[in-house]
Amino acid sequence: MGILDKNIEKEVSGLMKSFSAEDLSKLYKESIREFKPHTIVKGKVILVQDKQAVVDIGYKSEGLIPLQEFDKPAEVKPGDELEVYLETVEDESDLIVLSKSKADYIRGWERIMQAYKEGDPVKGTVTRKVKGGLIVNIGGPAFLPASQVDIRRLDDIGKLVGKEIEAKIIKLDSERMSIIISRRKYMEELRGAQREKLLKELKEGDVREGIVKNIADYGVFVDLGGIDGLLHITDMAWRRVSHPSEMFTMDQKIQIKILKIDTTTNRITVGFKQLTPNPWEKVELKYPANTRIKGKVVNIMPYGAFVELESGVEGLLHISEMSWTKRISHPSDMLAIGDIVEAMILKISSEKQELLLGMKQLEVNPWTTIEGKYPPGTRIQGRVRNLTTYGAFIEIEEGIDGLLHLSDISWTKKIVKPADVIKKGDKIEAVVLSVDPEKKRVSLGLKQLAPNPWETTIPEKYNTGAVVPGKVLRLTKDGAVIELAPEIEGFLRLTKEPEAAGAEGAPKEEGEKIHLKIDDAVTVEVIKIDPVEGRIMLKMGSQLS
Repeated sequence: MGILDKNIEKEVSGLMKSFSAEDLSKLYKESIREFKPHTIVKGKVILVQDKQAVVDIGYKSEGLIPLQEFDKPAEVKPGDELEVYLETVEDESDLIVLSKSKADYIRGWERIMQAYKEGDPVKGTVTRKVKGGLIVNIGGPAFLPASQVDIRRLDDIGKLVGKEIEAKIIKLDSERMSIIISRRKYMEELRGAQREKLLKELKEGDVREGIVKNIADYGVFVDLGGIDGLLHITDMAWRRVSHPSEMFTMDQKIQIKILKIDTTTNRITVGFKQLTPNPWEKVELKYPANTRIKGKVVNIMPYGAFVELESGVEGLLHISEMSWTKRISHPSDMLAIGDIVEAMILKISSEKQELLLGMKQLEVNPWTTIEGKYPPGTRIQGRVRNLTTYGAFIEIEEGIDGLLHLSDISWTKKIVKPADVIKKGDKIEAVVLSVDPEKKRVSLGLKQLAPNPWETTIPEKYNTGAVVPGKVLRLTKDGAVIELAPEIEGFLRLTKEPEAAGAEGAPKEEGEKIHLKIDDAVTVEVIKIDPVEGRIMLKMGSQLS
C-alpha cells in the first residue's frame, strides 16, 4: 500500500473484503489498461520528503519523483497538479516509475512541432555545455553545435551558459525528437541585412562607434554593426605602435573615423588617430633645424634609435650621428629604451613625417683640429688597434686612428703581411705623413723614422758593376731573390747571357740555365740599381763561393 491516512486505509480494507476474488481481478486488469507504460498521465503531489515528491496518479500505489526534476524544487508542495511520464508498472510489487522531466520534454517537443519548422528563428536560454556544443531551452531542449555558436571562433563556448540567445532551426527530427539550431546562421543573416543597410548609410569622414572583434599583428577588425572595418596599425596613433594589443583589447568599444569605403569589395578602412590633430602639422615651427632638444628613446634598431620629442613625434638618431670618434657597433652600446637624451635637429620634413637627429653635433668635431694638432712630420706614439692585409690601424688618441700602410713599414725589407712585423696591442712610434680631415684619414709611416738608405748608403755600396757575396733567400718563376745584407735584397735571373751575340740581324741563342737552391752562397754582380722602386738587379759573378 501507499502512504494513506489510517482511517482511509481501514475503510478501503473493509471495502476490498466485500469484493470477490474474481471482482478484484477484473478491477485490477481494468486499472492496468488505464495506466499503460510509456504514456503521459496526470498526477498530484501528496507529500514532499527526502528530496523527492510523492505523486498520486490514481493508481493503487504512488510514485516518487526526485525534486531535481522540477524547475523550482523549493516551491514544490502538496496539492500541486502536474503531468508525469509513466515509465513502468510492476504488477507483483505494485511499483510504478514516474518521470516529470520526460513528460516536460515530450510536451515541449509537441509544442515546438506545432509552433516551428526548419528555418524559423527561435529564442532560448543556454542551459548547459555538453560534448560538441550547448543545450538551449527554446520551450524544449535543442542542440547547438559548437561550430554553429558564433561567426568567429570563441575561446570558451561555456561562457554562454545562462544567457538568452537567438538562433535558427536548421533540423527537426520528429522520429528521434531532436532539434538542431544555429546561432551562427542567424547572426550571418542578421549581419547581411545590417551590412546592406550600413553600406548605404556610411560616408567617408563619418565618426562611428565600433567594437574590437579581432586583433592581428597588422591591425584590428572593428565591428561597425553588421560589417567589419580594418583599423591598420599605422592609423592607430601618430606615434609608433609596435603591436595593436598595446592600445586595444577584445570587445572594447571605440570611436573611429571612416577613411575609405570600397563598394566593389565592401571593404572599409577606418582610423583612430585621425580623431585627434596631427602633431606633424606644426612640427617644423616647433623644431627648426639646429635646435637642441631633449627626448626619450622609445625604440632601438640596428641602424639607430627612435627618440620621442612629444606624443606622436619621433626622430631618428642614426648610429653614424651618435659620436665623432667612438666605434659603435650597435646603438644599444650607447643607449637604452627609456633613456632621456639631448640631441640636435639635423633635418625635418612634415610632409614625409621624417625628423633626423644628431648627438655628436653637440660636441666639437675633433677632426676640425686634428690637422693642426698632428701636422705632417709629427712623431706620435700609439697602440696597434687592428691589423689588415694592407696595413695596421694605430690609435693616436681615443677614437682617432692612423693607417700605417704595408709600403710604409720598411725601406728595404719585403713585407708580405703586417703581422710578420707588428702585433695587435703593440705600442709603436710612427711619423704622421698626411692628414685629411674631410675623409677622416691620417696616414702614418714607420720607415720614415730613419733616413732612406736608397738615397744614401745603398747606392754607394752596391753601385753598378760591384761584385758582392749573397745567399739565395727564395726562388721565383723567373729567378732568385738574393739576400745581400740584412733587409737588403736583389733579384738574380736564372739564365746566363750568351757570351757572344749571333750575326747581325740573327736572334741571340738562349743562355745557359743556372741551377740554385735556397741558402746557396753565391757571388753576384750589380747590373742595375733603382732607388725609386727600391730594386737591385743582379747577374752571376765570375765565381761561386
